[in-house]
Amino acid sequence: MEQEGTHKRRVRYSGKYPKHFQEKYKELNPEKYGETVEHVIQKGSTPAGMHISIMVREILDFLQIQPGQTGFDATLGYGGHTRAMLEQLKGQGHIYATDVDPIESAKTKKRLQEAGFGEDILTIKLQNFCTIDEIAKEAGGFDFILADLGVSSMQIDNPERGFSYKYDGPLDLRLNPETGISAAERLDRISAEELAGMLKENSDEPYAEELALAITSKIRKGQRIDTTGKLYEVIAETLGFIPEKERKDTIKKTCQRVFQALRIDVNNEFEVLYEFMEKLPKTLKPGGRVAILTFHSGEDKLVKKAFKEGMRDGLYMEIARDVVRPSAEECARNGRARSTKMRWAIRA
Repeated sequence: MEQEGTHKRRVRYSGKYPKHFQEKYKELNPEKYGETVEHVIQKGSTPAGMHISIMVREILDFLQIQPGQTGFDATLGYGGHTRAMLEQLKGQGHIYATDVDPIESAKTKKRLQEAGFGEDILTIKLQNFCTIDEIAKEAGGFDFILADLGVSSMQIDNPERGFSYKYDGPLDLRLNPETGISAAERLDRISAEELAGMLKENSDEPYAEELALAITSKIRKGQRIDTTGKLYEVIAETLGFIPEKERKDTIKKTCQRVFQALRIDVNNEFEVLYEFMEKLPKTLKPGGRVAILTFHSGEDKLVKKAFKEGMRDGLYMEIARDVVRPSAEECARNGRARSTKMRWAIRA
């Protein structure tokens, strides 16, 4: 019998480099293996369990954060943006941050506390960012707001969360795995018509009807689609008619769209964003600034429309006339930055 406290050897992996998330022990400990992590980043990849913050310079340039101000980070995630904004405060002022993921927000809180950002300057709330009005009352309004609407890399890369077709794991896709229903449970009870509508609305899926029919037919026959691998297989089978030279790329892009559509649905992302955009102007102080990062056309259209309406109604004195994009250098260093669009507004 193994005594308590006995050293356990690390599980060995086959081959030169680890392939599985749990085996990437160096990447999962960035503070201990900085050289390995930097090597992974230099190759244009995101280390396992990490998230590289996007457009930090552009965000800070626009927000113009001053010591003593009060801010709101709608999507805490790995805390990279939060830390950059906290550093601008120079120990004076306060940032409120929200996240619905209890797993990652606890890790981020610990990481930021160890970096010297305690509760005197940072308040983290485990709630949805559409509750911004409640937090603004407590804070007395905000001088600056950031909302990065992307899913964090550490969620995408962890196969236990089911966010990516690249890794086999439970088909979950919930940002907060403790509430609501998983994507697998959602598929259990959906009709082909409703699923096709979801795929079109949430990700502009061109093969929505064919995929919806194939997925619901399998489930009706008692073949539950409860893992990311099973969903990938159905998509690949359904697209078997695509010419061979185009098939691999089409399957990849279709998987990305299907997983995106399911994630948006399971987490009510559009409803949450709509509510947030509606409440947003009243939470900003006069002259207050807001920057929003979007990652697909549905989000961007919603943000653009809300800002235009706010400008027309006299709530904003200025809004971005066009999107701000990450630099070519940033996209080369972080492939996940490529689809990013930033829009901004200044409160009247």
